[in-house]
Amino acid sequence: MLVLENIERSYQLSSQHSVRALAGVSLSIPQGEFAAIVGASGSGKSTLLNILGLLDKPTHGRYRFGETWIENLDDDAMSSLRNAQIGFVFQSFHLMPRLSVLENVLLPLRYARTEVAGATEHAKSLLERIGLSSRISHKPSELSGGQQQRVAICRALLMRPPVLLADEPTGNLDSKSAADVSNMLKELHQAGQTIVLVTHDHDIAQMAQRVITLKDGLVAGDERTA
Repeated sequence: MLVLENIERSYQLSSQHSVRALAGVSLSIPQGEFAAIVGASGSGKSTLLNILGLLDKPTHGRYRFGETWIENLDDDAMSSLRNAQIGFVFQSFHLMPRLSVLENVLLPLRYARTEVAGATEHAKSLLERIGLSSRISHKPSELSGGQQQRVAICRALLMRPPVLLADEPTGNLDSKSAADVSNMLKELHQAGQTIVLVTHDHDIAQMAQRVITLKDGLVAGDERTA
């Protein structure tokens, strides 16, 4: 599903200085895989996730999302593909404080180009699945951190995206909440969801079926955990 060929990404800091975040990454992530990307700070993890999520373009190299080569797309086409095909989960939950739980899950509808039949019912079913159906009218401030992150995952899944990208989704959580979110991700993978997770946490990485290690913008390791 996701294919990267010799991906490089450099950032120009000034007319004379640039930083190369990715130095030639090649890998493929098939449909239905659960992959964790690990590495020290500055290794290129977030840059790689941004390219996978169509939030950034490589300086050199090629990236294919499904059957589409990204270099052939303009910004509008990339935005449309991203909104329809990718769900994002971040370390900070990015829930709207004045909206209810249900309204937060339904936020992607504001960016949808077409009507999505049954979206409200789908949102309610997602919340019921994670045990928050009794909290749909609550505000985010009335939820624990783990509950807020599970709401954020439901929001990412509303449009039924084939790919879910998660950037340190347990980074701001206590151990119990982190375990709850980890279990939710494992259940999603078991149901066929493609997941790519960036994490510093070795234990969280080991729940994935594949661990990709980055170092100095290169793939330094790629191993199966199961």
